[in-house]
Amino acid sequence: MSATTTLHSVSVRPALPADEEALGELDRSTWSTLHAVMPRPRPPYDPFFDERHRPGDFLVAEAVTETGAPDGPGGTRIAGYIRLVPPTPLACNAHVRQIQGLAVAAWARGAGVGRTLLRAACTEARRQGANRITLRVLGHNTPARALYASEGFAVEGVLSGEFFLHGRYVDDVLMGRSLAP
Repeated sequence: MSATTTLHSVSVRPALPADEEALGELDRSTWSTLHAVMPRPRPPYDPFFDERHRPGDFLVAEAVTETGAPDGPGGTRIAGYIRLVPPTPLACNAHVRQIQGLAVAAWARGAGVGRTLLRAACTEARRQGANRITLRVLGHNTPARALYASEGFAVEGVLSGEFFLHGRYVDDVLMGRSLAP
């Protein structure tokens, strides 16, 4: 995507099975030591959707662009996704939803796509009957932590040195917020 690309609008919709290839490519292209605890994906790639990662677990951000889109000016392209799931299968935890993945394409960063996805996830969690939403983020992922905090998420716990990544121990930061109006 060209650096001159302008996003005209961003909309969010549920993922569809037909999104699998595009979401898999987005997931691989956004892999980073800033947020990944798994090794960089290598071919042959696992399917994006599987028994634990169903299309219904994801919301997809689509952006309408002015230039540089694969399908020409004014094209629509997947700009990001967020995965929203119950954190456990327990009935006593059914009031909580957890964000277990957020990715924004490099060409769409800085245009509010991540914020739009977070807000859509909160709306969807409320629609599903949740009154609380949580997530986990690596301690050194300052940009993500700042975004979450700006959307009302607070640090609720820190698992110090939970991961050993690239030769150093990294904290696992637990964040959450109420979904009450």
